[in-house]
Amino acid sequence: MNKSLFVVLSTVLVSGTVLAGCGGGSGDSAGSGELAQEISINLKSEPPTADPGLADDSASSTILRATFDGLMRPGLDGKLANSVAKDYKMSEDGKTYTFTLRESKWSNGEPVTAKDFEYAWKRVLTPKLGASYAYQLYYLKNAEAYNKGQAKVEDVGVKALDEHTLEVTLENPTPFFLELTAFYTLFPVNEKLVSSNKEWANEAATHVGNGPFKMTEWKHKSSIILEKNENYWDAENVKVNKINMNMIDDESTELSMFEQGELNWAGQPTSMIPTDAIKPKMDSGEANTQAKAGIYWYKFNTEKAPFNNAKIRKAFAYAIDRQTIVDNITQSGQIPAMSVLPPTMELNKGGLFKDYDAETAKKLLEEGMKEEGLTKLPPIELSFNTAEKHKKIAETIQDQWKKVLGANVTLVNKEWKVYVEDMHSGNYQVGRMGWNADYNDPISFLDIYKDKTGGNNDTKWENAKYKELLDKASAETDLAKRSEYMTEAERILVDEMPIVPIYFDSNLWLQDKNLKNVIVDPLGNIDFKWAVME
Repeated sequence: MNKSLFVVLSTVLVSGTVLAGCGGGSGDSAGSGELAQEISINLKSEPPTADPGLADDSASSTILRATFDGLMRPGLDGKLANSVAKDYKMSEDGKTYTFTLRESKWSNGEPVTAKDFEYAWKRVLTPKLGASYAYQLYYLKNAEAYNKGQAKVEDVGVKALDEHTLEVTLENPTPFFLELTAFYTLFPVNEKLVSSNKEWANEAATHVGNGPFKMTEWKHKSSIILEKNENYWDAENVKVNKINMNMIDDESTELSMFEQGELNWAGQPTSMIPTDAIKPKMDSGEANTQAKAGIYWYKFNTEKAPFNNAKIRKAFAYAIDRQTIVDNITQSGQIPAMSVLPPTMELNKGGLFKDYDAETAKKLLEEGMKEEGLTKLPPIELSFNTAEKHKKIAETIQDQWKKVLGANVTLVNKEWKVYVEDMHSGNYQVGRMGWNADYNDPISFLDIYKDKTGGNNDTKWENAKYKELLDKASAETDLAKRSEYMTEAERILVDEMPIVPIYFDSNLWLQDKNLKNVIVDPLGNIDFKWAVME
């Protein structure tokens, strides 16, 4: 990717970073005087994993960003800064990075070494691990080949030269690579522990990280407690001593706990507040909102009828009234999505189809059913994970599909961990999902659907031309030409419609007035490293 593109995008996105501390909130629950450096939030649901190599969801991300640290990490100002790496050098051709690591320790007191990074990255690429985010490391030389069984592990372009020097060789110049090193898939893991205990990440007693906090308790499906990691290299800048993470599904209960001072944070990115409370909290000025590089979409299982037919998929996509959804349900700055890429990365200006195009939807449905030899639509099952917002959106779309297409849609609600597993295994017909950019580039969205077997491609859709265009974009150094490849690729994705763009998202939350310096970045991530109760 061309450097100038990233400068522009990074400037736009960093300018939107919120150092959260000015929102309405529950007041000073600790009374006057110095406040206890302890905060309570709601994680809403059980994180599927606390292993950075296996995680691919927001709940796990919140845990990992608190308990691990990468080569780079956003600083208090939201800008990318050195973290475990105290310095780095890049070769003139942009293909080789040499990182010099600072002295740092794991939460168990053992030293963090360059070998831990090499081991962690190669572990993610190991085919038998089955990491859904393995493709995030395909920028490394021979990484994709190794992950697909076509190269040896020693061929992968990451090598510990000594305990404090990590050399990384890329397939092509990748200007967002430094940003990618701050993403949890590229966090290190303790080689000694992980290689000896396959269950290391499933319990607090065996969990070891290198981040600002350490996990001291995990009551599954109930709560997680994080405490300040005294062995963290930058511990002097970590002010909070304890983070209590609840797992409460009910948004009304969460809101009540916040208003009673039992929570210091309610809502996104870690949970949600009731949809009925959004407008009153917005009107009163208590709510904080921030646009993010994220999208709310539905996925089709393209291997299950009738959604093996592109015209039928498009019919269902065109029959959705997105404006009604953002006006009446989400109500906090969301934008109807008629393409895949959010405004900060937009390539196809103005979108690629019309919102609520009922007549075209009916026509496409008729054509698609004729192609499939169908005289009537089979029953449709629409799945979503437990949340009031998801339920209301699903109910609205259920009505719209009935009205426009005559579809009989059954709604299926599942707990988050089960839901994610079912989506990945193809145990669904239509299912909701959100996606936040992992780094500031369109490829973060487009790459998901490059391969049928890709870890996050739950649709099982694949297109040879689409794949070819993304391969060309990855190798292209000319900004304009690279943009052309990605623009055409997005058109193919929307024309084939394995996913249904619904709206470009934003975060909305309520915050204790005494809680300062929680970073909510424009990609939708939350970081408590700098948090403080004042």
